[in-house]
Amino acid sequence: MTTTTQKYVPRHIGIVMDGNGRWAKARHRPRSFGHNAGRKAVREVVEGCLRQGVEALTLFAFSSENWQRPAEEVGALLDLFVRALDKEVDELHANGVRLRFIGDLNAFEKPLRQRMLAAVRRTVGNEKLHMNIAVNYGGRWDIMQAARKLAMAVARGDLPLDAIDEAEFDRWTSLAELPPLDLFIRTGGDRRVSNFLLWQLAYAELYFTDTLWPDFNQISLQHAINDFARRERRFGRTGDQVAQA
Repeated sequence: MTTTTQKYVPRHIGIVMDGNGRWAKARHRPRSFGHNAGRKAVREVVEGCLRQGVEALTLFAFSSENWQRPAEEVGALLDLFVRALDKEVDELHANGVRLRFIGDLNAFEKPLRQRMLAAVRRTVGNEKLHMNIAVNYGGRWDIMQAARKLAMAVARGDLPLDAIDEAEFDRWTSLAELPPLDLFIRTGGDRRVSNFLLWQLAYAELYFTDTLWPDFNQISLQHAINDFARRERRFGRTGDQVAQA
């Protein structure tokens, strides 16, 4: 497998892991079968990011809108999440992956929250790859909770109102201490962001693929990174200015 020159490797990748249910349906299996199959794709992507030198990976595992799905599927998803935590955290730790969860975690039962906290504590000293799992997460929620915390800081007198700018606002969002999002990937064929990392997406490159998530592997990730490497990232400048820089 070829690797991309480090200069053109995205520092931070976010992925909407879509297509598990359709993958299972094509095989005449329940949707939970597809969600379980998607675990292999997660391992593939983590290994690919470690190989490429990606600094941060954020995966959309369970959105705040996913509670509207059939109760049986939600239950299966959460059960899979618990089992995956128990099975995968040791390997993630051994590979230098730091695990974090972003989203409104208060919606989950206490035993699941305790498992999340234990995984976070176990991997807290790792630096090879920052892996963020977005659960009960929404981009609008992220912006809203940042605005609420800022308002409370101003009300307490801890922060002057005129000190609030984009950089200050960013400090209160879920991924504040990580590199800006460089590459957004969505599998499964849909061409939308679905309320994922709305604040962080401002200058990210968008990559959509028809590949269903359980079939996404390191080669698929390489295709996405190669596509990213071919793009001219101007950030408001002209192409000539970018070339001179």
